Amino acid sequence: MTRKPVDTGDPDRLYTVTGGRSRADDSFDLVTLVVSECEPTSGMQSEHARILDLCRHPTAVVEVSAELGLPITVVRILLGDLLAMGRITARHPRAAQSVASLPDSALLKEVLHGLRNL
Repeated sequence: MTRKPVDTGDPDRLYTVTGGRSRADDSFDLVTLVVSECEPTSGMQSEHARILDLCRHPTAVVEVSAELGLPITVVRILLGDLLAMGRITARHPRAAQSVASLPDSALLKEVLHGLRNL
């Protein structure tokens, strides 16, 4: 079985898509959920328009990258553009709670006991 390289895009095209930028800010990780705040407008860069169409419902950055067939770095740059223009919102997944902030097991047992008595 032959594997295809991840980035099959023409480097010149990717350079053009990002306006020559090669570094994205750290606002977006792979699981950040992106949601469109508006519809695409005429004259908008085609990749920006596709992102707005894809993100009508919360969509992870990695899914956007897969759908567009673009490297994750390029997608993060494009998302940064849209975020700066106010056309998308980014929702970072919540971190897991620490064990100390979870309810006490004795309290949970009392609640369970009370529910069984109902």
